[in-house]
Amino acid sequence: MAPRKPIQVTVTGAAGNIGYALLFRIAAGHLFGPHQRVILRLLEIEPALPALEGVVMELDDCAFPLLAGIEATSDLKTAFDGTNWGLLVGSVPRKEGMERSDLLKVNGGIFKGQGRAINDHAASNVRVLVVGNPCNTNCLIARSHAPDVPAERFFAMTRLDQNRATTLLAQRAGATVGDVKNVAIWGNHSSTMYADAANARIDGKPTYDVINDTEWLHGEFLTTIQQRGAAIIKARGQSSAASAANAAIDSVVSVVNATESDDCASLAVVSRGEYGIPEGLQFGFPVVSDGKGSWSVKEGFDLDDFARDRIRVTTEELQAERSDVADLLAIGTKGS
Repeated sequence: MAPRKPIQVTVTGAAGNIGYALLFRIAAGHLFGPHQRVILRLLEIEPALPALEGVVMELDDCAFPLLAGIEATSDLKTAFDGTNWGLLVGSVPRKEGMERSDLLKVNGGIFKGQGRAINDHAASNVRVLVVGNPCNTNCLIARSHAPDVPAERFFAMTRLDQNRATTLLAQRAGATVGDVKNVAIWGNHSSTMYADAANARIDGKPTYDVINDTEWLHGEFLTTIQQRGAAIIKARGQSSAASAANAAIDSVVSVVNATESDDCASLAVVSRGEYGIPEGLQFGFPVVSDGKGSWSVKEGFDLDDFARDRIRVTTEELQAERSDVADLLAIGTKGS
C-alpha cells in the first residue's frame, strides 16, 4: 500500500491530563486507522512548554510508525498551520467561587483566538472537535470567529455522556455494551443534558421493554450520568481524563466513518432547527455520518412529554450561555 499523506492534528492543552491520555492513542493509529500517518501539532501556554517537551520525548520514545512529525508550540499560527483536525482540549477549569458565566467569559477569550487562528491558518478541509468545557458554548464562540469554515465542521463533545449511558444500560440489562445501540444525548454537556434511553435498543429490543423500570430510567439513570464527573473527582481527586480522551477518539471516529443503520453518535453540532431546536445553537443531537465527510441529525426519534421537558431545560441553558457570551461572538452569531 502506498504511503498516505499525513493528516495534521492539532491538540490544545496537550500537556494536560486529557491531552496526555489522548496523544499516544492518536499516534498509535486509533483516530484514523492503522495505515494513516499523522503529524501532531501541540499547543500549550508558555509555562507548560517544559512539561510538553517531556510529552514529546515520550512520544519519540514510543517509536510510533504512524507518527510522521511533532510540532510543540505556544503560538496559535504555528499550532493551526495547515491542520486538518483541531482537537480543542485545553480550557480553564472552574475554580471555587467562580460562577458559570465567569467561566464562560474566561474561556471565551481563549476560544475566540483559536477560532480566528483556525479560520486564518488551518487547511481548507479542517474539522474541529471542542472538548474543553463548557464545550458547547466554547465551540459556538470558536466557530463564530471562523466564518470561512462551514459551521457543520465544528463539533462539541457529548460522546462521554453517551458512553456513560451505554454502559449503565448494559449493566442494568445484563448485556454487553456492544448490544446497546442508538443512545442519544440531547443538549448541553452539563448537568442538564438529557440521555435518551427511550429511543435506544438493547439487543435489538426497545430499552423500556428490556429494563421495565421507568423510575430508574427517569431518575437514577439520568442523575448518575449527570453527576458522573463530580463522582470521579471525589473518587480519584482529579477530573475524568482517560475516559474523556477515549470519548474524543470515539467522536472523531464517528465523523470519519459511516454510522451503522441501527445506531447513532452523540455530537453537539450546529442546529438547523431539527426537532424544533433554535437555529444556531451548538446542540447535542443524535448524528449519523456517511463516512465521506458529511453528517446529518438522525430523523425519527420519538420524544414524549418527559423527553421534551428535559430537552426544553437544556435548550434554555444553552440560550442563556449564548447570552452570557454575546460580546465574545462574531457579528451574525449573537442571535442566530
